[in-house]
Amino acid sequence: MIAAPATWESETGATLARLLDLPRVEVMSSVRSTMDVAHALGSAGAAAGSLVLADAQTAGRGRSGKPWRSQSGAGIWMTLLERPNDADALSVLSIRLGLKAAPVLQRYTDRRVELKWPNDLLLEGRKLAGILVETRWRERQVDWVAIGVGVNVGMPDEPNAAALREGTRRIEVLAELIPALRAAVRARGLLSQEELHRWASSDAAIGRRCRSPTRGVVRGLAPDGSLMIECDGKTALARAGSLVLEEGP
Repeated sequence: MIAAPATWESETGATLARLLDLPRVEVMSSVRSTMDVAHALGSAGAAAGSLVLADAQTAGRGRSGKPWRSQSGAGIWMTLLERPNDADALSVLSIRLGLKAAPVLQRYTDRRVELKWPNDLLLEGRKLAGILVETRWRERQVDWVAIGVGVNVGMPDEPNAAALREGTRRIEVLAELIPALRAAVRARGLLSQEELHRWASSDAAIGRRCRSPTRGVVRGLAPDGSLMIECDGKTALARAGSLVLEEGP
């Protein structure tokens, strides 16, 4: 007997590819990590815009190898394969992805979606979504990037998490999220003043004290996506690491 193809919100990968205007959508009921599958597709020459969707992940990962809980049917667990060729744009890609994703998710919640450097989207300080970008190189050129995105559509059973409005349909969010993410990938150069202004208007950390990646007060972003932290009258630029805020406003 030939097994029926896996579906996501009752749709096959072929149907979702047409709906989302993508060259390929791989749908899986459960997988360790959609990132791993996307990297395998990339190494096999899959086209830019190929998407991996899973109903559940057993070993989803976030920044610095942190686990991301991906319960069956509770969210959007996906990795988008892209092949950008602008080095400056690649350095700020995770920032641009957050800027593009935030207004999409905002339409599905009554609370304000905020951004936290470098890759988190929050509701009232609780994590709603996360973005992880992994790059693979070939002879000093980018071969592909895997853009992992996790969005809590339903409320997960864990502390410090947030979810979209009850009754939100995953497929509706996905249909708006994919073109927004692809627009971020197409953008070129470093962050513009308009993008920096939009980040500042949604920044969950600006003006707050932090203890990592260095101690000081968060002052926003530089055009290259670095986090600006003021300490003793001087401004340090953090290009890597995780932002850990002090308790309180």
